[in-house]
Amino acid sequence: MKKKKTLSAAERKKLNQEREQTQVELAHLRAYLQTAPEPTGDEVDLDVYEREKNLALVRRLEQKLDEIDYALRTAEKGMYGICERCGNPIDPARLAALPETTLCVKCKNDLEKAARRAR
Repeated sequence: MKKKKTLSAAERKKLNQEREQTQVELAHLRAYLQTAPEPTGDEVDLDVYEREKNLALVRRLEQKLDEIDYALRTAEKGMYGICERCGNPIDPARLAALPETTLCVKCKNDLEKAARRAR
């Protein structure tokens, strides 16, 4: 049977801080995108590139927010820090660096290798 794991107060605080920071970044970026002037003349190519880059960043921040929320829900179930793929504990150093992660290093590497082979 897998060992249940809950968040420590410090881990919960860090996840909530990450969540708040991500929400702030997302709000600023969305506001910028809504108020950015339409490109004209020679600036069009560069502005289109910048807009696409910012939209990709919005998608990444939305994904990160989803991952943080998922990690918080996982913690409520007592499964925080347990790899979803193999069921082993995730290294505490990995959780400290990426508190929203749901995979151990080995499983993450395996998935990335499989994705590269599929290309």
